Formats: sequence, structure tokens, C-alpha cells
Amino acid sequence: MARTQTARTKTRSVVSSRDRIREAAKRLFAERGYEGTSTAEICNLAGTSQSQLVKHFVDKQGLLDAVFEHAWEQINPTLHLATEAISEPRERLRVVTEIMFNVLVKDRELRTIFLLEGRRIRGDGHMVVLVPGYLEFVKVLDAILNEMAERGELQTGIHPAALRSGLMGVFEALLRDQLLSSTSKFPASYNDNDIRRLFYTFLASCMAK
Repeated sequence: MARTQTARTKTRSVVSSRDRIREAAKRLFAERGYEGTSTAEICNLAGTSQSQLVKHFVDKQGLLDAVFEHAWEQINPTLHLATEAISEPRERLRVVTEIMFNVLVKDRELRTIFLLEGRRIRGDGHMVVLVPGYLEFVKVLDAILNEMAERGELQTGIHPAALRSGLMGVFEALLRDQLLSSTSKFPASYNDNDIRRLFYTFLASCMAK
């Protein structure tokens, strides 16, 4: 019995250590950027050791991947649950957009990391963070846009994958510049309603008349 209790305590400790490291990394990456954060600072904030970081994440790149993947593990099930009963693809797209917008507005740390660290080239110039959760999200968007194309809801000649990239680019650029305007003198003094209005105007311009 005592041995079982010890094993359970050890398991909780390991899980707690992993979570603390990941959350500390999220906070520091958002505050100082990926390049400006050391693994020693992350471990100090998490109250644990470098050996624990290596054990759970291998290195700082693995830790950044884990921060992103953990976020997508929360987001993707919410998207599936919110859209599974919606028959119209255009409405599913609206719901997905609003969920993503709300997630990034509410979690400033996640928004900062997503927008400023998400697909930056690292390492030898060929490394970009593309965690499985992000690729799953892309599949969700592609399924919606492909269905819209099959229904004739997109303008002739618009490739669904190109539209997906365009929509994501507009969405991310608007949020990124808004974020920069709050931390620097970057000229982007629009509000959340302006973002929604422009995003949906762009989408509407790609719809069949």
C-alpha cells in the first residue's frame, strides 16, 4: 500500500513538474521572446532543474513545440464540439473564426507566442514549428472550404487551400499589428470590431455572388 502511494505521489510530481516548466516557458516566451529566453530562466521560474526540462522536452525547441501543442489540444476539441451539429459550412467557418478570435483575445500570452513565434524560421533556416495540433486545425479549415467549393459557394477559380492561407494571413496580420500597436508605436489603432469587419469583408469578396 505504501509503495502504491509513493508511486502515485511520484507520478503527480512528474506531471506537475512538466506542466510547471511548460507554463513558465509560455510566460517567458511571451514576455521576452523565444530567442531572449534561456532554459535556465525557465527552470528557475518553474522551480525545477534543467535535467527535468531535458527529460520532458529535450531542449528549448521541444519546449516551444509543447507549448503550441498543448494549446491546440485545448482548441481543437472545442472546435469539433462546436461545429459537429452545424450543417452549413459557411456557418461552421464563422464559428471556428469566432472561437479562435476569442481564444487569442482572452489569452494574451498565447496570442503573443502564436503571432510572433508561431512560424518563424529557426535552426539551420529550415525549421518551422508545425505541431500536429496546428496541422489538425488546418485540416478542419480545409474540410470546410472544400465543402464550400463543392457547393459552388466560392467564386470560380479560387482554390480552397489558397483561400485558407489568405484567410489565416489576414486574421494573423490584423491581430499581430494590433498587438504591436499596444507595445510599441506601430500605427494600428483599430479595435476588435474593425478586425472582424475586415476579415468577413475579405471572406465575402471570395464568395460566389
